[in-house]
Amino acid sequence: MKIHFLGTCAGTEPMPGCCHLAWALDTGRGLYWFDAGEGCSRTAHLMGLDLLDVKRIFISHGHMDHVGGLGNLLWNIRKINSMKPRLDSGHRIEVYLPNLATWSGLMQLLAQTEGGFQCDYRHVPRLIADGELCRDGELRVIAHHNRHLPPAADGAWLSFSFRIEVGPRSLVYSGDIARPDDLAPLVAARPEFILLGTGSDLSRPPRALVAGLEERGIGIEPMDSRAAARAWGVLRGEGRQIAAALYPLA
Repeated sequence: MKIHFLGTCAGTEPMPGCCHLAWALDTGRGLYWFDAGEGCSRTAHLMGLDLLDVKRIFISHGHMDHVGGLGNLLWNIRKINSMKPRLDSGHRIEVYLPNLATWSGLMQLLAQTEGGFQCDYRHVPRLIADGELCRDGELRVIAHHNRHLPPAADGAWLSFSFRIEVGPRSLVYSGDIARPDDLAPLVAARPEFILLGTGSDLSRPPRALVAGLEERGIGIEPMDSRAAARAWGVLRGEGRQIAAALYPLA
C-alpha cells in the first residue's frame, strides 16, 4: 500500500509549489483517489502514476479546493485512454460525492469539450451516506459525516470523513472537519497519543487541536515526518496503541 500526495494546500490563494488537496492510495490493484484539488491529475501523471489505474474517486465535500481538479482528472483519463486504449465498455470509474448536483454541473461542463465527452468506458456517480461505501478485495471504505458544512435543507450531510482499511492496516482521512470529535465514529480505538509529523521541519500544532485531543485523553507528539515515521514503526512493533498523522516532506 502506497500513498501519493498530489496536493496538500488548504483553500488559500495560489501559493508557490503548492496545490489544493488531493491524494491517491495505490493498493497494487488500482488507484483510489481522495479529493481532487487543482492540478492533481497533472501532478500524478508527471509523478509516473498511470491514470488509467484509477478505480474509484471519493470527494469529501464540494468546496473548490477539494473538487477543482475533478473535471480535469476525468478529462485526462479520457485523453490518455484515447491515445493508448485500455479501458473499454466493461470498465467503470465510480465517483462518490456528498451532493450529486456537483456531478451534474461537472457533466454539463465536460459535455462542451471535444466529442461531447463521450467515453469508451462508464462513469458511475454514487451519493455518499454514513456507512460502508465499497469493498474491493482487501480494501474497504467507510464514510461518516462531519460538521464542516451544515446539512442541506432535506437533512442530508454535505461533508464526510473516511476510514480506509486495506487488510489489517487502516487510516482515517478527515477531509475538513469542525472539531476533532467529528472523527470519533471512524477511529476504531482511542490511541495513547498521536505522532504528528509536520513535514521536513518541526512545527507546533494549533493550541485548539492539542486542547481538543487532551480533553479526550489523547496526547499529541509533534516532530518532523521522518522522525515520526521511524517512531511509529518502533512503537507499533512494541504493540503500542498509537496513531500517526504525517505531512509530506517539502
